[in-house]
Amino acid sequence: MKSEANFRLSDFLPTTKKECELRGWDELDIILFSGDAYVDHPSFGAAVIGRTLESAGYRVAIVPQPDWHGDFRDFKKLGRPRLFFGISPGAMDSMVNKYTAARRLRSEDAYSPDGRHDCRPEYPTIVYTKILKQLFPDVPVVLGGIEASMRRLTHYDYWQDRLRPSILCDSGADMIIYGMGEKPILEIAKNLDKGLSIKDLRDIPQTVYLTSKNDFQPQPDDIILHSHEDCLRDKRKQAENYRHIEEQSNMMHARRILQSVMISSPQSGGLRGASIVVVNPPYPPMTTAELDASFDLPYTRLPHPKYKGKTVPAYEMIKFSVNIHRGCFGGCAFCTISAHQGKFIACRSKENILKEVKKIIQMPDFKGYLSDLGGPSANMYGMGGRNRKVCEKCRRPSCIHPKICPNLNTDHSALLDIYRAVDALPGIKKSFIGSGVRYDLLLHHSDDEKCNQAARQYTRELIARHVSGRLKVAPEHTSDRVLYLMRKPPFIQFQQFKRLFDRICREENLRQQIIPYFISSHPGCHAEDMAELAVLTKQMDFHLEQVQDFTPTPMTIATEMWYTGYDPYTLEPVFSAKSPKEKLAQRQFFFWYKGSERQNIIRELRRIGRPDLIAKLFNHR
Repeated sequence: MKSEANFRLSDFLPTTKKECELRGWDELDIILFSGDAYVDHPSFGAAVIGRTLESAGYRVAIVPQPDWHGDFRDFKKLGRPRLFFGISPGAMDSMVNKYTAARRLRSEDAYSPDGRHDCRPEYPTIVYTKILKQLFPDVPVVLGGIEASMRRLTHYDYWQDRLRPSILCDSGADMIIYGMGEKPILEIAKNLDKGLSIKDLRDIPQTVYLTSKNDFQPQPDDIILHSHEDCLRDKRKQAENYRHIEEQSNMMHARRILQSVMISSPQSGGLRGASIVVVNPPYPPMTTAELDASFDLPYTRLPHPKYKGKTVPAYEMIKFSVNIHRGCFGGCAFCTISAHQGKFIACRSKENILKEVKKIIQMPDFKGYLSDLGGPSANMYGMGGRNRKVCEKCRRPSCIHPKICPNLNTDHSALLDIYRAVDALPGIKKSFIGSGVRYDLLLHHSDDEKCNQAARQYTRELIARHVSGRLKVAPEHTSDRVLYLMRKPPFIQFQQFKRLFDRICREENLRQQIIPYFISSHPGCHAEDMAELAVLTKQMDFHLEQVQDFTPTPMTIATEMWYTGYDPYTLEPVFSAKSPKEKLAQRQFFFWYKGSERQNIIRELRRIGRPDLIAKLFNHR
């Protein structure tokens, strides 16, 4: 692979007028605005969309992290595109990226040069769109990325502490692409290239648009949600909506979703009064050939030369890693992956994965160690329903909660084959698995003994050959009641896996640790649950490091429970710790081993009527 110095400026997608001229372009078809630094790598969404459009013959440029102050020169410098503007606000939700769960400013933005946290505004989707509509009111604006995807319908915004309508209403954009966008972006470009108006594009899968209620005719099969205004008045109706939204996001044959909203602002493409947000069903999951084609695009795998001398922290984390699949069937209540990528696994071919690994081996600063060979979850590669017809009728958001579906093929053989093939390549000293491992899949006893044998082999090889001293897993809690709401397996399974891990380490003469992740203040969690978590994890000899306070993010079931106070599936009430005092009372139990927390924890244990736990936490050891 070429070194950074050997790449020409024209090997990257252009970011300036001068770079367009290097390609001989005097006009652009599509201009993408990104909230992230431009890293030309398949892990960065703007690069994927830009390269996808380029491969179809379109002249596309990227404006990364435009200055939204002053005269808006960054928004004007490339002029008017022939077809449309695209907005990709970033790989992370901009507000999660900027603020902690306590609404404090983070010290670093991992997707900006040198980690600067002043390179993007709050809600760049809205800010960028309003500027573009002010400068070029007749040019369509298409939204993508996780920020718009997760705000496609009425959603709770934790940072504003209020219910917001579809981001189309606040931004004035013409359309949203939700989920992974290669297929819909090409369809939009193709139709606009034919001369159609953006308002003519009403049937493209995986898109969302806003239309006047007077001009729209619902179909019998449509799912009609409670209106935005009804949800403002009644939190229970918001909870009821989210069951439909989640189910349709994870169905093989989904239905169209409609939601009414009253619009009074001058945004929203000039629409006023009663309008309807229309969410078209998603495309089927990408085939292996389609996914391979996406990863085969001519990425340089480097940050743009404009960042010379600076580092983009997120790139440094993934530069020697390989993503082998998309999708996650875990359906964790607090996670946006299945809402964004869906529960059906799309896999790259073994040959395509090896091709990417060989490119990494040729990188000048590669020392022989792959940091990750994984995906949204480490060990879901190649898994899916044995009988596809069963999957076509399924409405479950998770294939493994509350129990592993009997139709799910949990065979780890294909994944083992990839690990072994990668490790056999000259130049690879070791491949680590940095993605989260689902230990419930490893412990599952299938009716197919071949699956059980592969799971045992995978577990041993994972622990013996692919752990860099510390294996990160995510039990998330110790209370089975809270875990059920999280859609995570019972805590006894983590205890079983920990014993298995320790035994294999002893047999292989390895000194390795499990590093568990835990969450406080998740819906359903009380201070007493956290006190018991402290006792149980102490008994397992953990001093917890990887912990977090639950952050409500748009379009997760956990967020809807947190905001509405109801479980969207049962409509039963759910308690959530919301005030800073309540949240701190839970979080402090993670750090029982710190002397500074001892007196506060003792007071809290007495307050909640559990003084019996004081001796268990603070006895002399």
